[in-house]
Amino acid sequence: MQDTSDILDLVSQTKARGEPFAIATVVRTVSVTAAKAGAKAVVLADGSISAGWIGGGCARGAVLKAAAEAIRDGQPRLISIQPKDLLEVQQVKPGDMKDGVFYARNMCPSQGTMDVFVEPVLPRPHLAILGTSPVAVALADIARRMGFFVTICAPQADHAAFGITDRMVDGFDLPTDGSQQGYIVIATQGRGDSAALKAVLGIQSRYTGFVGSRKKFAALRRDLEGDGIDARALDDIHSPAGLDLGSITPDEIAFSIVAEIIEIRRRGQRNA
Repeated sequence: MQDTSDILDLVSQTKARGEPFAIATVVRTVSVTAAKAGAKAVVLADGSISAGWIGGGCARGAVLKAAAEAIRDGQPRLISIQPKDLLEVQQVKPGDMKDGVFYARNMCPSQGTMDVFVEPVLPRPHLAILGTSPVAVALADIARRMGFFVTICAPQADHAAFGITDRMVDGFDLPTDGSQQGYIVIATQGRGDSAALKAVLGIQSRYTGFVGSRKKFAALRRDLEGDGIDARALDDIHSPAGLDLGSITPDEIAFSIVAEIIEIRRRGQRNA
């Protein structure tokens, strides 16, 4: 069995790479089981066990299924793997959930019971901000405090305008490490508007917003059409970015943008 310190090192490395994964920990065993309480494993999004061990085939399938579901919905779960007769005593079937516990059947001859806690570890959502306007600076601050991984894309000479951020990029070209599939806000406000818009065209982000009035965005759209760019590529851009809260100040506008992004990100996740 792999040393716990090695597993924790792997957890840190996987988090640093921004990859989603789950940690499966055996919290209780009854009778004969291959793994004992305290055993851990790191399960990746593709269903592979990257490190550790939580038992053989008797438990593996149930744990991998629980890990995949946890990574998908972001919710931890406790899974109890029991022999058929114990499941019948508790009047539950494999796949049932009762009192917050998911049940699975132990098919091994040992007929032991093993409870495993599966905890998803999901990467921070990515927000790329193009520009160094007051709204961009306020947005970087608010978004980072809300748990976002913030990338600033702006001329290097303007980087000093920002406080603590996660990553700085010289210019408007977004990193190609997958972060461009997150959330993008163009907050150039007159300093490189067209260049920033061109930089995000064709990118399949979850959200792309433009800070500016509808009139300004329409004018930029006409200019881009004049340059031979298909204006339909701009149809999915939210302009003006942010919820309509009556915002006026840079902080208020930034707050409305983060609120809109959170609404999109959490859509369908909250229980009624």
